[in-house]
Amino acid sequence: MANFGTSQRIPTSSKPSSKVESHETKENHEKLYTDIKIYCPFNMPLTSEAAAIRIMRNLGNLGLYYTLFFWIILFIVLIPRHKISLIILVIMTYVITIYCLILRAFPYSVLLHKVIDKRFVLSLLVFVTVVMLVVTEAGSHLAVTLAIAVPIILIHSLLWIAHHHSFDTEDHYCNCNCEVGADGTEEV
Repeated sequence: MANFGTSQRIPTSSKPSSKVESHETKENHEKLYTDIKIYCPFNMPLTSEAAAIRIMRNLGNLGLYYTLFFWIILFIVLIPRHKISLIILVIMTYVITIYCLILRAFPYSVLLHKVIDKRFVLSLLVFVTVVMLVVTEAGSHLAVTLAIAVPIILIHSLLWIAHHHSFDTEDHYCNCNCEVGADGTEEV
């Protein structure tokens, strides 16, 4: 029988003794995992008021991620046929990003933060983007993207439980006792 260039290793340790060792119980060798708690980040709120509060809180906390999700869907939808609309979308995204960077670069500017409302400027830029997409005949793609993304975003913001509680508290949004574990996650 061929061994294909391999050789058996000669054991260097002494032979095990033939006497029978005492049997140890399994409990000494097994670590008990009784402190494992399964974390599920989704939960249905009990009342409509709790649902509205959770949706508003999650839209505020995760709004950037929801916007990015919508933007990626719109970007993918525009790739095959509407190159000009895609270029306009990218340019307007850069304009909005530069405006947000200017806001962060000058946090104490009275003109940028008090006189000019950031919500007004961002709404105006989004409105201009939508108008330009409609003018370049990508309005149907925008409507399809809205029809796909908005229900997904609303369902996610309804079901997502905030995972950043800083202390043990009773969550009034879902009427459950929530506490923070050692790793910072919420345990229900």
